[in-house]
Amino acid sequence: MRLRNIPGAQETLDAYPQYVPQDPAALAGQWQTRFPNKQPLYLEVGSGKGQFMVEMAKAHPDINFIATEVQTSVALRILQRLIEADLPNLQILHGDGRLISDYFAPGEVDRLYLNFSDPWPKKRHAKRRLTSPDFLQAYRQILTADGEIHFKTDNQGLFEYSLASMSQSGLAFKAIWLDLHQSDFEGNIMTEYEEKFSDRGHPIYRLEAYFREA
Repeated sequence: MRLRNIPGAQETLDAYPQYVPQDPAALAGQWQTRFPNKQPLYLEVGSGKGQFMVEMAKAHPDINFIATEVQTSVALRILQRLIEADLPNLQILHGDGRLISDYFAPGEVDRLYLNFSDPWPKKRHAKRRLTSPDFLQAYRQILTADGEIHFKTDNQGLFEYSLASMSQSGLAFKAIWLDLHQSDFEGNIMTEYEEKFSDRGHPIYRLEAYFREA
């Protein structure tokens, strides 16, 4: 997601340290201290404007959520939604998803969401895909032993690539949907992109996966 630069965005993020820690790497292993209650910790890598995580936090007050976004102007949009909703179980990690294992201790995260990630369709850019083997190994490090990855996309090519990449990286599939919105899946919360692509008639692909024991 690309947005125009918003003047003062970084200054605004810095003004709300209760929602946006200024040194997220220093919190590795200590993220639960950012929340009033110690609860399962769910992380989204690449949260866009934050619709998914804000609505998830509203729907599941018994879970702690972290929205990750690298672009400052986009992270500001998440913060604006968070301030309006006043959710004690949501934090914003303003940082690079490529460094995700620097921000969390081994086994600290219970579930990881990847929603409508950039497909990087050119073969030479495959390593940039958030379901490439290097990213998956970083997720493996921070997830609990029974942690899960939940992935959604409208891009068939990325979905097929992700199925292969995950299988080759030691993941097993708990469930797979080839047309989520035409299924009996309950409790789906849509992202901004999901709403747009669904309105255009695109099928939404979804999977839930976990790492097999070594």
